[in-house]
Amino acid sequence: MSKILVKGETVSVSDQQLEENSRSEFERLLGETFSYRFEQGDIITGDVVRIERDGVLVDVGGKSEGFVPFKEISNIPIDNIEDVIKVGDRLEFYILREENENGQLTLSLKRVAQARGWVQLEEQKKSDETIRAKISAVVKGGVVVDVYGLRGFVPASQLRVKGTTPEELIGMEIPMKILETDTKRNKLILSQRLAVQEEKAVQREKILGTLESGQVVTGEVVRIADFGAFIDLGGLDGLLPISEISWERVSHPSDVLKVGQIISTKVLKVDKEKGHISLSLKQMQPDPWKEIEDKFQEGQVVNGKVRKIQSFGAFVQIYPGVDALLPTVEMSEQPNIKPEEIVAVGQELKAIIKKFAPKEHKISLSLRGMDVSDLLGG
Repeated sequence: MSKILVKGETVSVSDQQLEENSRSEFERLLGETFSYRFEQGDIITGDVVRIERDGVLVDVGGKSEGFVPFKEISNIPIDNIEDVIKVGDRLEFYILREENENGQLTLSLKRVAQARGWVQLEEQKKSDETIRAKISAVVKGGVVVDVYGLRGFVPASQLRVKGTTPEELIGMEIPMKILETDTKRNKLILSQRLAVQEEKAVQREKILGTLESGQVVTGEVVRIADFGAFIDLGGLDGLLPISEISWERVSHPSDVLKVGQIISTKVLKVDKEKGHISLSLKQMQPDPWKEIEDKFQEGQVVNGKVRKIQSFGAFVQIYPGVDALLPTVEMSEQPNIKPEEIVAVGQELKAIIKKFAPKEHKISLSLRGMDVSDLLGG
């Protein structure tokens, strides 16, 4: 016989009654434990107990067990199942179907990763973050990428991968911006172009902050135009004007430069507000105008080659990188002549230096008083 306290009074109870009451309470609690009903859409925790031929068996506690078909392991193709899931792993699973007649649940591992992936992608889209995704397939109109257990699509117009064939893209990990997320339609659209633009903007600011006039920089020729060439300095293009390519006269930049060529240039000017950079290739070479200061003088007869003819005269190269002007009025004693009646492009001749001002980059020549035979080089 035992005594227990009930509402402040001591009551005698037999040991048999105590045993029956304890057993009844245990059975009630046990019944509550096993009466929990798993429902589709729930996320539960389970232990991987066995990998079978067509899926994975999971202990989810109580009288129920779960089964994960191989197709529900990962959204990304895998070669070895144990790279993703192993016996003894304790993981979270999504309930695809409630218990069947054998008390077995159909579970999914990839749905949990997908749900978390969508949440993370939504947050990163709101904060305009740049993510990295691996290209898994090349399809019509773009590429398919894997990210957070999900598959996304990058339209060809949003790709900025150069110098590769479609097959070489597979396996490449590239930066991306998130354009669109639609969980209901399982739709994820990404852009490499926007990520690259942002990356270049950051790089441009960094480069602009370090560049100064007179600095020597190395870059790649990325575009050639009639007026000059654009040099990629590592995320920011600088302009190399045609007049700064060489001390010698250049008819077209492509005569000297090629796209893809790596060259060193000197920075002439940096406009940080507009992001403009002016470069010079000829400043990397000795200034021929300084070299000729003690080589020529007024009244001296020099050899030259006609490089260009204009209505007002002809430009004659008398030293590498140095062109002197031969005015039309200094070509002959005869009035009203045309330059092409006296000289021709490519013609070699001798002339007298009439004016010599190398510091001003000005030299004037004259043929007046020269023997006719001197026009041909003498």
